[in-house]
This record gives sequence, structure tokens and C-alpha cells, in this order.
Amino acid sequence: MRILTAITYYRPYTSGLTIYAERLAKALVQRSHEVTVLTSRFEKDLKVAENMDGVTVLRVPVFMRLNKGVLMPSFNMVARNELKHHDALLLHLPQFDAAKLARQANRARVPTVVLYHSELILPPGLINRFVNRVMDVMTYRAGRAAHRISAYTQDFSDHSAFLQRFKDKVAVIPPAVELPAAKAADVKAFAKEHNPDGRRPVIGMATRLAAEKGVEQLLQALPRIQEKYPNAIVWFAGQYEGVLGEEAYLRRLRPVIDTLETAGQWKFLGTLSMKQMAAFYPNLDVLIVPSTNSTETFGFVQIEAMMNGTPVVAADLPGVRQPVAMTGMGRVTPVGDAATLAENILAVLDKPADYQGDPAAIRQQFSPDTSAQRHEALFGEIADELDVAL
Repeated sequence: MRILTAITYYRPYTSGLTIYAERLAKALVQRSHEVTVLTSRFEKDLKVAENMDGVTVLRVPVFMRLNKGVLMPSFNMVARNELKHHDALLLHLPQFDAAKLARQANRARVPTVVLYHSELILPPGLINRFVNRVMDVMTYRAGRAAHRISAYTQDFSDHSAFLQRFKDKVAVIPPAVELPAAKAADVKAFAKEHNPDGRRPVIGMATRLAAEKGVEQLLQALPRIQEKYPNAIVWFAGQYEGVLGEEAYLRRLRPVIDTLETAGQWKFLGTLSMKQMAAFYPNLDVLIVPSTNSTETFGFVQIEAMMNGTPVVAADLPGVRQPVAMTGMGRVTPVGDAATLAENILAVLDKPADYQGDPAAIRQQFSPDTSAQRHEALFGEIADELDVAL
């Protein structure tokens, strides 16, 4: 099967969405499919076309940016040409250009699956409200034209205004999550490099530094945690400088973070490779995912941590609360409630044995091959309904 995948950002851009898209594309290639990813050339030094781990990546020039979105006038022309040479279409939403491409595929009887990652909620402002409204319309049109919609969890599907409009099209497929096994020597070396004083406990976050990720809530919770654990340290793994649209947010938090860094209570680790992440999680006493809105719909890092036996404290958001509910490896905390966040972190730190699970079973349940098989089956169902060959 020749699968055309459309997504606004792809590697080297790093987010939960792009990581999942890459894992799924690679897993489909490993299952003997041909996969082409059509995406934005969001940096001018990126190649227009290249092969990445067997996946053909085509990048379309960006005319201008609107917040985190991009305008690509030539996208639909390129997409229309590519669609002629593919058997199936996989669209990652939210994405401005998805609606027209989905309609083109529908008219051409090309089996189309939309993978719906999250709601789009932009910061306050007149322009952002306009962009949000336009995106809502385009997302609805893409959903209406698609044959199936893939969602991470039933919990999120039940609470998503978009997915509730297309209940008959929704298929729940857990996301693809994988991480290489870390060697004991690598775990020890990582600790020596980033925590030479052996401070404990180590509280981890693994995300971009963005307003919706709940960094501010962690900062507010830390004084209560430090009352009981004065040697606690936070490791922040992920991009924290130059995050699109989040520069002002970082400036606002900087004075508090700088004080913590000076005291040895906070450390930015930057964006880590998968090998480094595998050494990161075993060094944590707890990972936290205190997201504040439904732009977060699962939190892949929760599964990565749990694969390494590390418990999690996650926000009580549809989808985000599911890894803890499915595994018992952690606690769920009210959204935006820093005081309860502190108490839940302390509960996990005080009795870690109460939050153990089965890492091997979790690894199997969320394997990229499992996700690829289930999306492959969706395309097969659609092809049978349309009476077309794949």
C-alpha cells in the first residue's frame, strides 16, 4: 500500500504529535508499505525532499506564519499531484490544509483516515480567536470528508466536541510509544553528569516549555514539596528556549526558575535523544504531566516513564488521565491546582511501592507495530466499503 501522510510539522520539529507521526510512518514502512510524508519546510535550511528511515519526506515552502501555524500556498497543488500516486491518505489533525486534501481524496475514492491528536486552543487575542475559528471550520470539513477518524482513547473521544460530531467514524487506537532499553552503565553515567551531588528525589518533566504544559503549576507546588524534601531537584527535559509562541511565557517564569537553578533545585537538560531519554526515566522518582488544557490528550511521556518503572502524576484531563487509570502507576491531579499537585507528588514519593506496574505489558500494548496494524486494518475496511484495491 502506498500511503500519503500529511502533517504540518515533521522531524526535526519535536512534539508529541511529530514523534507519534514518525513512529507510525516508520512502523508502516516496516510492514512493507510505501510512506510519503508531506509537510512544511518550516526552516529554510531543511531539504525539500529526503529519505528518513525509509520514509520519503517532501517539504512545501512556507509563505508566512500565524502563531504556530504556517501558510503554504503551494501545498494543495503538491498534495493533489502526490495523491495521484498513492492508494491511501493519512491526515494528522489539527492541520489547516487537511480539509481540501480530504475532499480531494474523497472525490477520488482514496481511503482516508484522520488521526486526531488534540484540540487547538491558542492563547487569548483577537487574531488568535480568528485563527481558532478558521481552524475549527477546516477541521470539521476534514472530518466530514474522511472515512475514519483515529483517536487515542475512548475517554478523549467522549469529551471532544469535534469527535462527538463524528461518533460513527471514530476508531480508538492507542498511540505508538517506544523507547530503547537503557543499559545500567548509561543510567549511572546520566545521573553522574546531571546530578553529581546525588540530590533526591528527582522530579521530572519531559515536554516543551509552553503555557499549556503546566510548568507554572509545578513552580507553585515546589515550596510545599521542598518542606518535606529539601534536596529535591527538578529535571526538565525538552526544548525550553525558542519555543514557537512561548517566548513571553518563558520570560515571565525566568526569575523563579533562575533562583531555583542557582540553588541547584532545577536543571534544564535540553532536548534529549531517545537513548538519553531511556537513561533519564530510570533516574526519576516521579514524572509529572500537569497540563492545563485539552491541547494535551494523552502524554506519551507517561508511557515511556512507566515502561521504565517510573510512576506519574498526571492532570485530570480527558485522555491524559488514562495512562494512570490503565496501569495504576501514579495519581491523577486536578487541573491547575498547585496545592493538590504538591500533595499528589508527595504521596507518590512517600510510598513508591504503591504505584508499581508491569512495564513489559505496557511496552507491548503501545508498540508502534500494534498501532500500524490497526491503522492498516482501518484502510482495509474503507477499501472494502469503497470496493477499491489497495
